[in-house]
Amino acid sequence: MATNDIREYVETLAREAREAAPRVAAVPAADRGKALLAFADRLAGSTKALLKANAGDLKAASKAGENEAFLDRLAWDDRRISGMANGVREVAALPDPIGEVIEAWTRPNGIRIEKVRVPLGVVAVIYESRPNVTAEAAALCLRAGNVSILRGGSESIRSNRALAALWEEAFAPFPSLSGAVRLVDKTSREAVGALLKQDRFVDLVVPRGGESLIRRVVEESTIPVIKHAKGVCHAYLHKGADYAMAERIVVNGKVQRPGVCNALEKVLVDADVAAKVLPPLCAKLKSLGVELRGDEAACALVPSMKPASPEDWDAEYLALVLAVKVVPGLEAAVEHIRAHGSGHSEVIVTSDAAAAETFCRAVDAAAVFWNASTRLHDGGQFGMGAEIGISTDKIHARGPMGVKELTTYKFIVRGTGQIREEGRFMNRPYNPFAFSTRAAVSWR
Repeated sequence: MATNDIREYVETLAREAREAAPRVAAVPAADRGKALLAFADRLAGSTKALLKANAGDLKAASKAGENEAFLDRLAWDDRRISGMANGVREVAALPDPIGEVIEAWTRPNGIRIEKVRVPLGVVAVIYESRPNVTAEAAALCLRAGNVSILRGGSESIRSNRALAALWEEAFAPFPSLSGAVRLVDKTSREAVGALLKQDRFVDLVVPRGGESLIRRVVEESTIPVIKHAKGVCHAYLHKGADYAMAERIVVNGKVQRPGVCNALEKVLVDADVAAKVLPPLCAKLKSLGVELRGDEAACALVPSMKPASPEDWDAEYLALVLAVKVVPGLEAAVEHIRAHGSGHSEVIVTSDAAAAETFCRAVDAAAVFWNASTRLHDGGQFGMGAEIGISTDKIHARGPMGVKELTTYKFIVRGTGQIREEGRFMNRPYNPFAFSTRAAVSWR
């Protein structure tokens, strides 16, 4: 298809999504929930067909020479399909966010002001290799009353088409939801570029993928972007750590699924305890196939470790590779994370509550853990049902983007004929907590 035809195709898709957005937003929460459950049932009942479509994607990706981590992100099996279905059911069970009064107050002149949660409108998600996003992101957008435009990578096109067909089947009993999930069924790079220019019709873009994809989206988009950036995640083993616990957390963070953004990439160890901690920890990691790269002090304690290069401290490996550094103490660990972390997930392992609180306050990341694995940084693990991504931005949403993060708000003002009169009420400070509210304030 010629470039002009691609642009016309994408613009038509985006325009139709914008036209559908008010209709979808008006669908009752109960019907949106029923449609989600219908999709989950179709997922669970279509395992054979979905695995066949996915096998075609895996064969093509393998032939193209993609690495093991890439193939792992792409692959489905019975367990992952069942997990997708269960995740959609969890989203369906979430409270409907639309219409929630976030806060409310009454001004001295009698006007009643409510801050009310509403859908964003049209959300575009651009992603690579993970076809489960076609289920999870669409489910979250729909629960929040949004229309989603999904553009997966060419490597997962067969899997994505199979899921898109199931969405349309699920919407059949609910005509107002027709087209609420839209797949960009073109694999050319021009389709991404065209989608990023649809600011008349699309309200938000969420990129999920490698650094090059995210950089391209940020540079080219005329639509607001929330980034799902890389995860250079650290575990700091403080001198007050329980070392059996530390081993479990490090092994889980690195080995359980190394090809994902919340996998552990670096370990920092207090110098006071490094001689005791590192040799057995590294032996365990090596027995599990982890390649270790260390600074001079770490290599002196574990001579089989490869010397780390300067680039290792900023690398997101997404593989069974781990960099290890010995640090003088808590302050040095925090400074190292400030210099090399990506703002995703950081953990301290310690029984010293004061040290943990200092670390949690000082480290700037979307999630900071005390005695828990970075692998828990996930919408499902946080009780949000699923996530559209883990934002490393600080504006609008940070961390797992669930249903509430896919909404915005508007003010509804109720009066009895009030008009603005200069000089009255101008010097009284805004204090919503001084007035009654109809709903609890909800911030995260």
